[in-house]
Amino acid sequence: MSLKTRPFSDLIRKQTSVFPLLVDADVLLERRDAEDVVLMRDERYRAMDGALRITARSLALVAKANREMAEEVFAEELPWVKWLPAEHRPTAVAELLDDLLAGADTGYYLPFLRDLIAWKHTAEIYTDPARVAHLSGPFDPADFGEVGRPGGV
Repeated sequence: MSLKTRPFSDLIRKQTSVFPLLVDADVLLERRDAEDVVLMRDERYRAMDGALRITARSLALVAKANREMAEEVFAEELPWVKWLPAEHRPTAVAELLDDLLAGADTGYYLPFLRDLIAWKHTAEIYTDPARVAHLSGPFDPADFGEVGRPGGV
């Protein structure tokens, strides 16, 4: 399935040019002042949502039977996990797997996405030894102090 991009204003001014695109594609509506919006037919949304839920629930069944194997398979899908120190890999994979399973149960996947992004950025930091050293300390206690409220309130 392809994704076609149009300015959000096309939806408002030229609906007849946007809706026909939905026959064979989803439409990304770009907005200047807010987050972009994806427009898709209900049938495709339900199919995607159903497939995601079944996949996540299937992984949940595997995780119940063999958590170690589920984590290993999950880590294979995220090759950047190898950049994390060995002692942090199980925690990262376990957190991500738990978030995904909770999302499958609730239909709410934003916590999974946020943690996925955070762990990926953490892994990227570990590729730069100088940055790791800088962020690992030691830190000068004189650098710590009280921070005022924003806006002086």
